[in-house]
Amino acid sequence: MRSVPLKKSSMDLTEGNIVRLIVTFAMPILVGQVFQNLYNSVDAIVVGRYVGTTALAAVSASADISQLLIGFFSGLSVGCGVLLARYFGAKNYERLSDAIHTSLCFALVLGLAMAALGILFTPALLHVVGCPDDVYGEAASYLRIYLAGILFTAIYNVSAGVLRAVGDSRHPFYYLVISSCVNIVLDLTFVVWLRMGVIGVALATIISQVTSVLLVFRQLTQTDDVYKVTLRRLRMEKELVLEVIDLGLPSAIQSSIVSVSNLFVQRYINSFGSSAMAGIGAAKKIDKFVGLIAQSVGQSATTFISQNYGAGKLDRIFRSIAYCMMINFTMIAIIGTPVYFLADKLITFFTTDPDAMAYGVGMVHVMMPCYFIQSLNALFANATRGFGKSRVVMVLSIFGMVVCRQIFLAVTMSVHYDVRNVYFGYPFGWFCAAMGVMIYFYFAIFRRLRREQSLK
Repeated sequence: MRSVPLKKSSMDLTEGNIVRLIVTFAMPILVGQVFQNLYNSVDAIVVGRYVGTTALAAVSASADISQLLIGFFSGLSVGCGVLLARYFGAKNYERLSDAIHTSLCFALVLGLAMAALGILFTPALLHVVGCPDDVYGEAASYLRIYLAGILFTAIYNVSAGVLRAVGDSRHPFYYLVISSCVNIVLDLTFVVWLRMGVIGVALATIISQVTSVLLVFRQLTQTDDVYKVTLRRLRMEKELVLEVIDLGLPSAIQSSIVSVSNLFVQRYINSFGSSAMAGIGAAKKIDKFVGLIAQSVGQSATTFISQNYGAGKLDRIFRSIAYCMMINFTMIAIIGTPVYFLADKLITFFTTDPDAMAYGVGMVHVMMPCYFIQSLNALFANATRGFGKSRVVMVLSIFGMVVCRQIFLAVTMSVHYDVRNVYFGYPFGWFCAAMGVMIYFYFAIFRRLRREQSLK
């Protein structure tokens, strides 16, 4: 083990005021994800406004499919981050460096494989979601191009996870802002000026992803900090690959399976026609902005807990969870309330079709009051991951957000085939997952660690 003086881009979360550290660390993640979500939303806005309802439906039909693979690599980055943050908190910098190079190499190999498989199975994936014939052609074109760039998504997510694991949430934020601006400019250029339709939107997304990868790799390779990456050292060490799989793969699988479940939810949505696809697709774009609060605070909790667990500081961990809960509830109330009351105005950014707007507003009105439940699930799931229990979180999340949600939809839709059942299916899944992970955290982690502390 070697002692390396920390540079300003990394942040030691094991010392200092807990609330200030969490807020300082979480805000760049939140704003960065807002920008990332913004350029996804701009895709839908530009297509809906300048191409038409069918094109918007095509992008919406592809959203859950693309999210399946994006979610996989986002989950992988969170799980890898647990391992990296633990080494960083323990100040084991040599092992940290080895784990970083292994994680990046692992992401590169998986990204190439996922891109190839995604392009090959595009027709099958669109068949799974029941994509209507009038939307299929544009949806297939968009999805194939989009999935060709999934390699860059994989590399960026894991690279940004490296920075967050060492307490640097600022640089990923900067890179997302820049890539978002690139995407927005190219969306307008390709779609409004060059009239390229959904193909233009997909190309703009890939170019913006390449931009973010170039920026984050520049940071990793040129820094003098403990997380410096040297290209010739990119290789997969068997022992570290197994650790990455143990901590990262459950999170990745969980995200993917939840996305697979969403594909079947999309089938229900698609059965109500292109107006429902467009309107609900727009509502998903809007409600994701509110959901980013819980995700950002949750990711911060994972890094905070991992570093402090590596340093053996349990009291800081348990206090941080209470603070994160208060931050979540306050921010959701502040942002979710105006979104609820301005739902109709917000939907018009995507479409002015009356039928589509009705579907979108209906979904927003159901989802907004339920984000408190989602915040509990995100916080305790990420806290449990911070203790290295990724497999438990995977099982409980799949049970709640996949099994319970699908049972709910199957029963309610058989009784009364109503689109509102789809709306309520999302918070029902959050509730089941939240109950499971909170019970596990209390009995298997909190009480056990408190008991061990009392015996010392």
